[in-house]
Amino acid sequence: MRLFPIFIICLVFLTMSQAQTRARALGLRIGVLPTGLHNAITDVGNVQVGHHTLREGPNIRTGVTVIVPDTGNLFQNKIPAAIFVANGFGKLAGSTQVQELGNLETPIALTNTLNVSTAMDALIEYTLNQPGNEKAQSVNALVGETNDGYLNDIRGRHLRVEHVWEALKNAKSGPVAEGCVGAGTGTVCFNFKGGIGTASRKFPAELGGYTLGVLVQTNFGGVLEINGAPVGKELKQYYLSEYFKDKADGSCMIVVATDAPLDSRNLERLAKRAFLGLGKTGGIASNGSGDYVIAFSTAPENRVKHESKNLTQTVTVLRNDAMSGLFMAAIEATEEAILNSLFMATTTEGKDGHKIEAIPLDKVLPILRKYNKIVKSEK
Repeated sequence: MRLFPIFIICLVFLTMSQAQTRARALGLRIGVLPTGLHNAITDVGNVQVGHHTLREGPNIRTGVTVIVPDTGNLFQNKIPAAIFVANGFGKLAGSTQVQELGNLETPIALTNTLNVSTAMDALIEYTLNQPGNEKAQSVNALVGETNDGYLNDIRGRHLRVEHVWEALKNAKSGPVAEGCVGAGTGTVCFNFKGGIGTASRKFPAELGGYTLGVLVQTNFGGVLEINGAPVGKELKQYYLSEYFKDKADGSCMIVVATDAPLDSRNLERLAKRAFLGLGKTGGIASNGSGDYVIAFSTAPENRVKHESKNLTQTVTVLRNDAMSGLFMAAIEATEEAILNSLFMATTTEGKDGHKIEAIPLDKVLPILRKYNKIVKSEK
C-alpha cells in the first residue's frame, strides 16, 4: 500500500517531465539533415540568446528575447541581413532599412505588440553606449513582436528598458531556454501554449561545413501537423472545426542565422524557404497573423564597416547553385523549432483567469505512434 503514493508521485513527475521535452527526446526526427551540437540557433558561431521573463501576479505574462550576433560592436561591424514578410499584420520595427541596405546593425529583440517601442529604446541606448559609437546619430534597431494579450495584461506595457538590457547582459551561447520564457511567456500556438523554440542543422565539411540555426516566437493557429501526422484533426482541435472555434490569429517571428557567406539577396531567398517550415506544421498565416522571417549571416569576411575610406568592398558569397541545401536546412530547422516551442511550453494561467494548456503528450504520442512518426529516442 505504501508503494501506491510513490507510484502516483512518479506518474505526476513523468507527466510534468514530458510537458517540457524537446521533439527529438520524444523520438521525432524532423527532416534528414544532422543537427548542430545544441540543436539551437547558438550553434551558429558567435550567436547568443538572452531572455527576460515577466511573470508577476495573476495578469502579467510577457517578456523579451534578444538574439545577438556578437561581432564585438555590431554597429561598427554590420552583417548581411534580409527580411521576408509572409503576412504584414504586425510591427517589425526597423525592417525597411534592413531591406534597403541589406545589413543588420543592432541585436534583434522580440517582445509583445505594445512594447516594441520600449525594446527599440533599449537597443538604441545599448548601441549608443557601446565604446566606439560616441559619434553615432542614427541607429536602426530591429524589433519584432507577437500579441500575447490573451494571457498577458498587454495594455499595461509592463516591459521596461532595463528588462531588455538584462536580457542583453544575460545573452550567451550554448543551450537555449525554450517554451514559456522571454518573448514566449504569454503566447499561444494552435490553441496550445506556445513560446520560444529553436533548432539547427549542420553540413559536412565537403558541403562547406556550414551551420544554420532558427529561433521562433510562436503565437499562431491553423491545423496542427507534427512531422506529417494530422494531430490537430485527430484531437478535433483545429481552425474551422465544428468542435473547436479557434480564430487562428496571432503571429510568428522566425529568426534564421547562418555562418555561410551569403549576401542579402540570398538571405532573402533563404528567409522565404524558412516560412515553408511553418507551413509544414499546419500554420495558415491567417488574416490577423503577422508572420515575418529575419535572416542574417555571421560570415566574418562579409561584415560591413560603419566607416571606411575605401569606395569598394570585396566580399565572398556562396554560389546560387550551392543554396539548395541551406534552403532545406531552413525548412527543417524552422519546423523543428516550432515543435520545440510547443513541447517545451507548460500550462499557463494569466489575465482574467484565462488558461492555456500545454500540448497533451498523453494524447499526442499515441497519435504519432499510430502514424509511425516515433523512432527510438535519443538524449
